[in-house]
Amino acid sequence: MTALTEQAAPIEVDRRALAQRMTWVLAALLGVVSLSSLAVGASEASLWRALGDLTQGNALSTLDRVVLVDIRLPRLIMGIMVGAALALSGVMMQGLFRNPLADPGIVGVSAGAGLGAILSIVLGGMLPVAVLTWAGSWLTAIAAFLGSWISTLLLYRVSTRRGQTSVATMLLAGIALGAMTGALGGILVYLADDQQLRDLTFWGMGSLAAATWTKIATAAPIMALAAVASIFIARGLNGLSMGEAVAHHIGINVQRTKNVAILSVAAATGAAVAVSGGIGFIGIVVPHLLRLSTGPDHLRLLPNAALLGASLLLTADMISRVIVAPAELPIGIVTAILGAPVFLWILLRRFGQLGM
Repeated sequence: MTALTEQAAPIEVDRRALAQRMTWVLAALLGVVSLSSLAVGASEASLWRALGDLTQGNALSTLDRVVLVDIRLPRLIMGIMVGAALALSGVMMQGLFRNPLADPGIVGVSAGAGLGAILSIVLGGMLPVAVLTWAGSWLTAIAAFLGSWISTLLLYRVSTRRGQTSVATMLLAGIALGAMTGALGGILVYLADDQQLRDLTFWGMGSLAAATWTKIATAAPIMALAAVASIFIARGLNGLSMGEAVAHHIGINVQRTKNVAILSVAAATGAAVAVSGGIGFIGIVVPHLLRLSTGPDHLRLLPNAALLGASLLLTADMISRVIVAPAELPIGIVTAILGAPVFLWILLRRFGQLGM
């Protein structure tokens, strides 16, 4: 046993050092991708010309100011926020379920958000004028966020008995809720007119094109709180990876870890879906790739996942902007094309480990 412990210690140290180096590499990658995101687009605006003007003390041209500051920069920041939120949610869900195939949508967050958005698009015109005036273009985002929270609270209530939350019950209830919201959404889609169907289609495929400073200011505090909470439960998630009984015996408050993880996923994913629509595969692919390379320690896995998730979403956004320029491909299509083969590989690898 001593020999095995002595052999395991260097491996753990090596993985920890590798994870630390990976953090710096991913931070540098995010910086490069961010600059590229500001520079790439169908417009004739130039990041390098704008930087030259600022260096020389000259005012930015109207084109550069509008495109770079009012369009691309908010889009860049929102891409970082949404990518990081989805990746962090994936890490927490996979740690909570102890399964690399778990996804934020498994708790019904995405399904509830989708139903909320459909309700606002199809039936929003029936709301009082005062409500429509107050909400404005934010109506769909607000409805999506409320839908995600309501669905999460319902699941939490169903799966919690005597202060204990059953992860298995939550999984099954999430599947049932997804089916129910899908059916209700189908009824509303059937009632929608042509313009509403078009809006539903593009919202469901996801996009960062509607990024504004107002949306960023509203979603950022929610995502930031979820990110901070995820760091505080990192050790708890490490303990849960060994099983709830073991985690309890080593002093981890299992129920509190579950509660924080569930609420953090609801907040982060709900806010992300509300401002960007449906974007898939980030929450599945990013955590699994990092676990393969740097190990399962959530203290390192969580920040690295945020960095990689942001970089991947920005890369997908750049592809969506240039592949059919001057038009724009919905970003959800790009992430699905890139993520589906990786997810299939994860699935096959998982079955191979189980001997199936």
